[in-house]
Parts: sequence; structure tokens; C-alpha cells
Amino acid sequence: MQVLARKIDVCPQIYVSSLWAVPSDYDPARGTALILAHGAGNDMNSPFLSFVHEAVAARGVLSVKFNFPYKERRAKLPDRTPLLEATWRALIASVRDEPALAPARLFLGGKSMGGRIASQVVAAGEACDGLVFLGYPLHPPRRPERLRTAHLSAVASPMLFIQGTRDALCDLVLLRGVLKGLRTPSILHVIEGGDHSFHAPKRSGRSESDIQHEITEVVAGFVSVHGER
Repeated sequence: MQVLARKIDVCPQIYVSSLWAVPSDYDPARGTALILAHGAGNDMNSPFLSFVHEAVAARGVLSVKFNFPYKERRAKLPDRTPLLEATWRALIASVRDEPALAPARLFLGGKSMGGRIASQVVAAGEACDGLVFLGYPLHPPRRPERLRTAHLSAVASPMLFIQGTRDALCDLVLLRGVLKGLRTPSILHVIEGGDHSFHAPKRSGRSESDIQHEITEVVAGFVSVHGER
């Protein structure tokens, strides 16, 4: 595997960092890529996102992760939605236009906010072969009435939701109801005992490594199945 560091121009005077994990046997003509974005409170170097990034690449998928502009500035508060969406579009264009690596199939996703913003650009017309949500932020903490789902009905790509049973930002009963009303194939994979960061209590008997490997296997399986279409 080769890891490439690249700066991606988002708009004049704004760029972001990205890391591209390229499998040793990657063939663009038949290849699949997955772009991953970080959550609101972390950057692309978070241990969880980094694990998924590298583990998916080890399974033959071109894996790309990146920072949003506010993390390049080392700011705490996320950028406004238009800039977050513009950053996603810049990454998608960069991967699609890369002469030596442009994949035949492209999947988008990420942790929490990063995955949600990916779904917004797809709902607005950006094409992809599937969406991967690593803890979709269905609603703010303790505010289940404020669902962040209105745009999902416009998504035509298959979607994978990986959610913990203790996630304060995702009531699973509400999520299941939302998924039933969507027009596109949607898969829910539940991490028993996991919170929004997929941490499980010690009494569960599950280590962080166990959970990370489970998540990676589910993501790799989803990308493999839907990447063959």
C-alpha cells in the first residue's frame, strides 16, 4: 500500500489536506474508491477514521480521507454548510479527475457530520455508488424531534448506516422508521453497546479493536456488493 499526501483546492485561498491510501494491486479500470470525512469534533487523523481508512485500503479499495477547512485553521467550530459541501465537491472532483487513480466506482461517507454532509451533496445531485455513515447524527442530543433527514428522500444511491445502541444522536427506533420511508436500498448495522463514537462499556466484553474490525468488515462488504453493479 502507498499513502499519498495531497492538498486539494476548495476555492480561492482555501485548500485542505488529504491522504490517499492506494492498494498495491489497485486497477483504476475496475477499481473502487471510498472518500471519508471526519466528524465535527475531530480531524482526519482521528484514530477511528484512520483505522477504517487504512483497513479498507488493505482490502483493495482506494481510500481517501481529508480535513474540512476549519480543521486546517485549527478552529473548533465547523465551517458553514456551503463551505463544508464545497469541500466535499472538491474532493469528489479531485478523485474523479486524477489521471492515474480515477476509479470506476465511487463511494462517499464518513463519521457523523462528515457523512451527513456527503449525503447532502448527493441529495443535491452529486453522483456516487453508495453512502457509508459511521454514526449518522440523526438529531441533536436529547432533541429527537429535530430530525436531520429531510434530504435523504432525494438520495438515489444505496446507503449503509452503522449505529451504536447507546448513540445519543440517533434514536434507533426513529431511524428505522425513516429508513422504511426511503426509496433507495438502505442497510442498518447495529453495534451493540456502542455510543456515538462506537465505544462500548467494559461490561460488554468487547474491545475497541473488536468493534473497529467489525465496522471495517461491514463497510468493505457493502462497498464490494454495491461496487459490482
